[in-house]
This record gives sequence, structure tokens and C-alpha cells, in this order.
Amino acid sequence: MSKYLISFPSEAMVLTDEELEVVSAEAHAVIEEAKAAGVYVFGGGIEEQVDPVLVSADGSVSSDIYPGSDLRGGFTVLELPTRADAIEWARKLAVSCRCSQELREFMYDPAS
Repeated sequence: MSKYLISFPSEAMVLTDEELEVVSAEAHAVIEEAKAAGVYVFGGGIEEQVDPVLVSADGSVSSDIYPGSDLRGGFTVLELPTRADAIEWARKLAVSCRCSQELREFMYDPAS
């Protein structure tokens, strides 16, 4: 089984306050479905009010981050037997969130 990251940037969700309530309930229902199916690993949203920092190999800390790595939005990690299954779960999340989802597969790490 592989782990998959399903995510979206926060700017992808353009919703009214009324829509946000419905979308939140529907997205949480998909997460509950994933938990019941035993495929949910973890998920959440990036805390955008806290600035990221870069911790260098020498231990120093700076406000610089890697170019193109400014992560925002929400994510879910699921453990699934096939990429087709991952695409189906990403579809469910896209429908519930009313925005496209990116799908990435984690490389296998025998130590994990």
C-alpha cells in the first residue's frame, strides 16, 4: 500500500460564507468515510497566520524559504492499495470542497 497526498491551495476555494458551511460539512463527511474505510492517515490545513522558517544544515533559522515552496491550504494523507483508488478519493474531496485537488504519491521508505 502507498500513501498519497491530496491537497489544494487555499486560494482555490472561492466560496461565500453560506457555501463554506456546506462545503465544510461535506468535506468532513468524506474524511469520516475515509476513517471508516481505514485509509485515513492524517490531514489538516496549513496555519497561514504563522510564517514558515527555513532551518539550515548549520542549525541557523531564517525567514527565507525555498522558491516555489510556499505551501497554503488543506491536505489529506491516505494509505491506499492503488493509484486508481487515490484518484477516486481525490475526486470525492474535489467534489466536496468544490475545487480541484492535487494528487501526489509518497515514495516508499522501508524505515517508516
